[in-house]
Amino acid sequence: MLDSGTESGGSVSPDDAFDILSNPRRRCILHYLKRNEDRRVGFRELVEYVAAWENDTTVEQLDSDERKRVYTALRQSHIDRMDDVGVIDYDADCDEVTLTEEAREVELYLERVPRRDIPWSEYYLGLSAVGSALVAATWAGAFPFAELSGLTLAAILAAVFAVSAVVHTYRSARNRIGSDKYQIDP
Repeated sequence: MLDSGTESGGSVSPDDAFDILSNPRRRCILHYLKRNEDRRVGFRELVEYVAAWENDTTVEQLDSDERKRVYTALRQSHIDRMDDVGVIDYDADCDEVTLTEEAREVELYLERVPRRDIPWSEYYLGLSAVGSALVAATWAGAFPFAELSGLTLAAILAAVFAVSAVVHTYRSARNRIGSDKYQIDP
């Protein structure tokens, strides 16, 4: 059974985080609020964004049925659940929504790995294996690695890991919720 709110200390429980992220509409809400975290977002604006995303159209091209379906679902289920967990703050008086600090905790559970990529943990494991093989080949005196000094070998390995870390940082920022390049999978 899922927690009905946050654990002591204001943290979002793993069960609640996975519950929030398990629904594409909720991920879409988080994405839009993250992109607009400098302001409070009107509920109707949020409905229009989610409906446009869901129907693969623009806000201007939405019809009333498309808006109504999303409005009803967000009003009856999603907004209340996200507010109860503490990842958003819904102000019913103003009909506005904003992200909370707890939303950052939920983001940690969302590592998006595009279909053609491998997880970074596997990449670094493979890179470590290649580095270890290079050290072993140098130590054993295998050609052409026998000519490498310890300092040269260390510099090569450090450079490869540094370049990998830069690429990893760039790609992770691009895949972060709220990024212009982030894609919400249905």
